[in-house]
Amino acid sequence: MTPPTRSLRVDALTRVEGEGALNISLRAGELESVQLNIYEPPRFFEAFLRGRAYTEPPDLTARVCGICPVAYQVSACNAIEDACGVQVDEDIVALRRLLYCGEWINSHALHIYLLHAPDFLGYSDIVGMARDHPAAVERGLALKKAGNRLMEFVGGRAIHPVNVRLGGFYSVPTRLEFAPIAEQLRRALDDALATVEWVSRFEFPDLEVEHEFLALTATGRYPIENGAIARSVGLPFPVADFTSHIAEAQVPHSTALHATLDGGRYLTGPLARYSLNSSALSVVAAQAAASAGLPPECRNPFRSIVVRAVEVVYAIEEALRIIAEYQRPAHPFVDVGARSGIGHGVSEAPRGLLYHRYEIDTDGLVAAATMIPPTSQNQAAIEADLGRAVFDNLSLDDAALTMLCEKVIRSYDPCISCSTHFLTLRVEHH
Repeated sequence: MTPPTRSLRVDALTRVEGEGALNISLRAGELESVQLNIYEPPRFFEAFLRGRAYTEPPDLTARVCGICPVAYQVSACNAIEDACGVQVDEDIVALRRLLYCGEWINSHALHIYLLHAPDFLGYSDIVGMARDHPAAVERGLALKKAGNRLMEFVGGRAIHPVNVRLGGFYSVPTRLEFAPIAEQLRRALDDALATVEWVSRFEFPDLEVEHEFLALTATGRYPIENGAIARSVGLPFPVADFTSHIAEAQVPHSTALHATLDGGRYLTGPLARYSLNSSALSVVAAQAAASAGLPPECRNPFRSIVVRAVEVVYAIEEALRIIAEYQRPAHPFVDVGARSGIGHGVSEAPRGLLYHRYEIDTDGLVAAATMIPPTSQNQAAIEADLGRAVFDNLSLDDAALTMLCEKVIRSYDPCISCSTHFLTLRVEHH
């Protein structure tokens, strides 16, 4: 007698990086395969950067993502400045960190309120949730607006900022111009603390992941715009050795590459970042994490919504600190002259570690480019966690299993959640 099979199939997953499907097969109660099938044709960013001027990647790569353009700009600047042997002044680094704080606030607020919270509250979309929880949605929109305004103020606009350049910025604000931004951020801090308290009351399914964590770390501060690479197992390694430890490979069911860390599955993003750096949180953010019941290390992907809320608190506090200590740079940028060389750059996008590598030739043109985003690094871990969640909950009916799969995927990547109806699960019994 042929063993019974059960197939879970999702034909289309809507996500910013591309389009994909989900296929899960079980036979005789055993998990046979889990495939996060990304079928969007390659976008060729790395290819069309070749032959471009070394000054262009910060603007061009920002177009990879409309939610996290600053991450691509900063990682690109870090890498090209490394290739050109230039170290940017600390006051410019602080402004980059301030701009990045705006992106964290904006992106995390979008994910928490508009994309992820409806799953926990039993709504199919934000429209239904807004009818019953208008105050919460208004709070989320206010947070997102604060992040957008900070990005517009420092970066020139919230989507694909135009004020960022190699070596710094085209223009920098005066100290007095920060006053209304700081006032809005102080109001946003109250909203952020309320957000932590709100999401901490959600009911979280039991799931503890065992993946190795990979994230940046920085002495005396929570990592955002730069840092050294840390891991939960094994020794840390310098940014220049990234591709000696991280290998990308093509899998038959996806046009997106899968990454491994020294041959094993790993995870980057809020859980990894928090677990490796929780001791570096500001006092208020640390108190918020403790009040929300977060231990120093968090391995439940469903609770990543709480971690993101804590990171919003931190980003607002950090933005206010930078503004309070701000001294206008004498020059908005340092000159980055062209020279041949290879440079590496990393930063912590809201969704995780983002790596860039550029090879610059003697004519100041990009000879080769590599970008490894957090989504591709996390794909193998997402597949493993989907399989485990399904296998551990086979007694659920189809609707409940569908919602569980949605929660698993949304826990990792807000770009996956651009459409709240992205996951239509079809269960076939044979």
